[in-house]
Amino acid sequence: MDISRATSPQPSEFGTFLADAGRYWERRRIRYNAVLAGVVIVWVTVTWPHFRAAFTWPTLLPLLGLAGIANLCYFAAYLVDLPLQFSSFRDGWRRHRWTLWTLGMAFAFVLTNYWIADEIYPYIGR
Repeated sequence: MDISRATSPQPSEFGTFLADAGRYWERRRIRYNAVLAGVVIVWVTVTWPHFRAAFTWPTLLPLLGLAGIANLCYFAAYLVDLPLQFSSFRDGWRRHRWTLWTLGMAFAFVLTNYWIADEIYPYIGR
């Protein structure tokens, strides 16, 4: 591994890697948001009488805040992707970074279900 490349990336190289990361991750953000929205829709549909009381205008802002937090968490993929692109593992990483998306999506799916089941569902209608 060339040490000078790992410690001092050239500006054009950083731009190239950032553009590559953006193309890869932003295309998948739509699926990420669709899956998480699907989790919410299933919870609301299956437990509709219970969630009816939660559908008010004042609850819209916290819901949008949670969606924003979910998208901020999605940004963590860049924190893994960019350093690996500067490493000697770049080619292998680019072929297998779908594993990071899959693990992150599974974690977000579980976290969303937990949050609804443990933090939101029990307190609605009280």
